[in-house]
Amino acid sequence: MEHLHYGVAYYDEYMPYNRLEEDISLMKEAGITVVRIAESTWSTHEPQEGVFDFSSVDRVLDAMYDAGIDVIIGTPTYAIPTWMAKRYPDVLATTINGQGKYGARQIMDITNPTYLFYAERIIRKLMNHVKDHPAIIGYQIDNETKHYGTAGENVQHQFIKYVKKEFQTIDNLNDALGLDYWSNRINAWEDFPSVIGTINGSLGGVFAKFQRELVTEFLAWQVAIVTEYKKAHQFVTQNFDFEWRGHSYGIQPDVDHFKASKPFDITGVDIYHPSQDELTGIEISFGGDVARSTKKKNYLVLETQAQAFTHWTPYPGQLTLQAFSHIASGASMVAYWHWHSIHNSFETYWKGLLSHDFKPNYLFDEAKLIGYNFKKLSPDLFGLNKINDVAFLISNEALTSLEWFKLGLNSDVQYNDILRRYYDELYKLNIECDFLSTSNTNDFSKYKLIIVPALYTASDQLLKQLNDYTKNGGHVLYTFKTGFTNEYTKVRHTQQPGIIHDVCGIEYNMFVEPKNVRLKSDIIHFQSHTTVSDWIELIIPTSADVLAWYDHDYWGKYAAVTTNTYHNGRASYVGGFICPEATRDILIEVLHLAGIDVNLENTYPIIIKKAINRNGETIHFYFNYSNNNQVVKHLYDVGTELISEEQVLSDQNLHFTPWDLKIIKY
Repeated sequence: MEHLHYGVAYYDEYMPYNRLEEDISLMKEAGITVVRIAESTWSTHEPQEGVFDFSSVDRVLDAMYDAGIDVIIGTPTYAIPTWMAKRYPDVLATTINGQGKYGARQIMDITNPTYLFYAERIIRKLMNHVKDHPAIIGYQIDNETKHYGTAGENVQHQFIKYVKKEFQTIDNLNDALGLDYWSNRINAWEDFPSVIGTINGSLGGVFAKFQRELVTEFLAWQVAIVTEYKKAHQFVTQNFDFEWRGHSYGIQPDVDHFKASKPFDITGVDIYHPSQDELTGIEISFGGDVARSTKKKNYLVLETQAQAFTHWTPYPGQLTLQAFSHIASGASMVAYWHWHSIHNSFETYWKGLLSHDFKPNYLFDEAKLIGYNFKKLSPDLFGLNKINDVAFLISNEALTSLEWFKLGLNSDVQYNDILRRYYDELYKLNIECDFLSTSNTNDFSKYKLIIVPALYTASDQLLKQLNDYTKNGGHVLYTFKTGFTNEYTKVRHTQQPGIIHDVCGIEYNMFVEPKNVRLKSDIIHFQSHTTVSDWIELIIPTSADVLAWYDHDYWGKYAAVTTNTYHNGRASYVGGFICPEATRDILIEVLHLAGIDVNLENTYPIIIKKAINRNGETIHFYFNYSNNNQVVKHLYDVGTELISEEQVLSDQNLHFTPWDLKIIKY
């Protein structure tokens, strides 16, 4: 890829009548440069077992090539055809709820030998058929791939092999996972039970990690097949998605994105988010930061919304704001799901760029402007490099273990809630960040501040690495629950918070569900609310300075937020789940201690993002995420606003209409 791509998913197979030429004409008018096809239409390409028909693929490939529009081909393995389910019902995944019923997509056992045989066959047939077509710039492996809860007999057998390799002996397994409890001890490998009904969080956590490994292996297997056919100039990607809460929300529980992305040339994601009055840009930024961090380079937005749901149909101006928000986080492509609105079945009311009548609308008119500016600004905005001082350290294992052990019997707070509490407030302060994963080997030294949310499950080695980073001059901000258990979710029987207690200069052995607890401080200037909910640790400082205490008749003698100088660095600790307003105030203090500037004059709804382009020039993106006019002072050097081509002076006031943006190069 040598330029920004603006694209759509296109399904000629779903069209009620032949309109390919008309669609391409409209695409050209809108500046569409790439389409993604074929990933959801296995039953069209293989209508009966062993009968193949790629005419719909050929038709689109030829037409797009003639029009100068690039194509990404998807392997069609995430939705199986009826004949397979009928003849080989065991391909349907067995989960904790029993075996799935045919109808939905992504209902198969991705380890089933029959499924894998037919998946490989359709991939090879398709690849061999299209491999020489000049329209293709890349391939997408499967789509939003996960393990789908597969836990049947086939998976249980593989899991036994996995734990044998992990623990070597059955005594090691029992000891590491605490299986003596409630007579769960396994005394012979042949007695190993299905883990579907386990009540042991340690065993359940290992199984969840194993299930994520199944996804990593499945994707790598497909990459290897496709790589046999692809040309040197073509890429292979995957459309990763995030935890779904009515929109893209947090780290995906069922996939380790950092491990699974390794065989791919470039990471692809889909990012969906609230819109209209609820549009904040946070999900765009969060998803983009994770995607960029998986391979430490630019990424593709393979799916995002054009209209989608009725409550997401964007106000005029928002489509442009959203598109360039993706670019500002490091995207090299923005593509909509999808071009046209589908006229029947499950996603009838998940609308595309065009409505059901296929007629241009105000979004199409706005898309034309986006396409024009993507082409115009591509020399300045393609291949942006981002250098950040702050990183989050995230953990799929901690996410899983906190699913087993919530923040108390009355709490619905999950790992992603804690992560997003800190990420969202940093975003609003215009502090950009990267993501690091505990499944990778990380170099912490490039960051001034590492934020570690609820690292409940962590190995001794990882915590010692964080201690070394602090000792050598780094600053770590830990939240509650960190370091409490080892990598197998076994509680450390040492002083809490475990291996980091000396570095943090604190200890605790009591934790409670707070009722009517707030914060008080002589150091942090709390602006408004200081509510603490769901969980607090009753912290006793040993060498740490107290930044805030609990404000409560009984818990008030305990510290809530601390910071401790340790050799050349510093470790700060937050002992409870604190409301967004107070979290913001705590972050301001911690950022100051870490030597990171915060400009409180420019905060949300004005979002500012920075990048360096391929020419070494600095790019600042300004976004007005509000329905109000805004005025912001440009505090940087003299530059050029790229869309208007107007000069911008240092200290000049920038005026923004609702949902407006400016891109300044200097």
